[in-house]
Amino acid sequence: MVGRVVGNLPGPLALLNRFSITRYLMASVVSLAFDVALFMVLVEFAMTPSWASAAGYTAGIVVHWLISSSFVFPGKTKQGVALQLQRVGFLSTAIFGLAITVGIVSWLTDLGAMPVVAKGVAVFVSFFAVYLTRKYGVFR
Repeated sequence: MVGRVVGNLPGPLALLNRFSITRYLMASVVSLAFDVALFMVLVEFAMTPSWASAAGYTAGIVVHWLISSSFVFPGKTKQGVALQLQRVGFLSTAIFGLAITVGIVSWLTDLGAMPVVAKGVAVFVSFFAVYLTRKYGVFR
């Protein structure tokens, strides 16, 4: 449904629906908003940046599944047992991204980087790693 609405937009805006990477980018921006908002709140309340990044990323995972399964990879969602396996694959890629995120945030903050800068680097790296594993693995 969302894909049809975006696909019916005029001119250049309709290009948003043409490529899975642009749809994935839009889904990631929405998920990232949830992720970073929770991360910043938790850091402000004195949670360690590593744990805050894990909590934020986890919230983003849930949002991203909802968007990915209906908008980013339309028609690629399985049914029955295959759906459960697909969800496990999605969760596995999320754990992969979480490991990248927590590892980079921990490493860079230990080196003295500001938590938000470390999070930014982690987001960039995990975005491409997870997109590729989802496109060519989970939603093939």
